[in-house]
Amino acid sequence: MSKSTAESKRLAHSEYWDERYAEVGPDEQVHEWFRSFNDLMPFFDQHLFQVRGPGTAPRILHLGSGDSTIPEDFSKMGYKDQICVDFSTVVVQTMSLKHGNIEAITWKQTDVRSMDQISTESVDVAFDKGTLDAMIYGSPWDPPDEVLDNTGRYIREVFRVLKSGGTFIYVTYRQPHFLRPLLNCKGVDWDIKVDTLGGSGSSFDYFGFVLKKVTPSVTESAGVDTEKGSSS
Repeated sequence: MSKSTAESKRLAHSEYWDERYAEVGPDEQVHEWFRSFNDLMPFFDQHLFQVRGPGTAPRILHLGSGDSTIPEDFSKMGYKDQICVDFSTVVVQTMSLKHGNIEAITWKQTDVRSMDQISTESVDVAFDKGTLDAMIYGSPWDPPDEVLDNTGRYIREVFRVLKSGGTFIYVTYRQPHFLRPLLNCKGVDWDIKVDTLGGSGSSFDYFGFVLKKVTPSVTESAGVDTEKGSSS
């Protein structure tokens, strides 16, 4: 195993992030990953602010939110029902104190691959910037079993907690054609759209996935063949 692969594998473990967050003070930021709130404003405007504005009171789930400023930025926009989850105990404690005076944000220590604290079909919008990416290593053409297991568990959990018609917004630097098989894992059904976000001063593009949860229609749930008009 190469050194870079070994380092990449560590990103999927809470111990690594506890160490990282413990190394800095409460007012210092460890990692915004790759795009800031201002960078993403046009994307958010099109796929969140115009579609589910603050007046609609959506419940927003930030997945593996770390010490990103985006939950606070959303709060300033008027979003008053936000849940931030992360598996690092250190960052959850730090950010809970830092945002203690912001009633719009609740922090929970949990693994996104098993979000027992989040009820089924209770979330309108789920947001990920870098969390799924941190679970991926190895060949993009033939991902290791551990990658398929971790990403599959995660995506199925996101699908579970979203309401029917809910939206999963995912920002990534990875190529869409490699991600689609992971996002379309067994047990989920998405309507997927992808925007190219541009490099923000870098030499390569970023991508914004907008995945809408598709749920079976009443006729499909009843086992009706809609083309033939008869029960299957």
